[in-house]
Amino acid sequence: MKPDLNHILIRPHITEKATMSAENSVYVFEVNPKTTKSIVTKAFIEKYKVTPVKVTTVTIPAKNVVVRGKRGIKSGYKKAYVYLKSGTKIENI
Repeated sequence: MKPDLNHILIRPHITEKATMSAENSVYVFEVNPKTTKSIVTKAFIEKYKVTPVKVTTVTIPAKNVVVRGKRGIKSGYKKAYVYLKSGTKIENI
């Protein structure tokens, strides 16, 4: 049975740093926290029809925050940097 790869890439991670790196064919996505690099690669190929050169992942830990005097937790997440061949572009949205 083929695994469902539609829920691996949650959303593009749009920040100033990610936008600058997209000019160098490096795209940043928020991914499922239990996902491995090989599954991210397969999901990216299935969605964008482009084979990445390299994929690196970073786990962002949960952080304690205080808003209006109340304590809470900002949830953590996992993001993946997808490196494409130089000059290759994808349509993010």
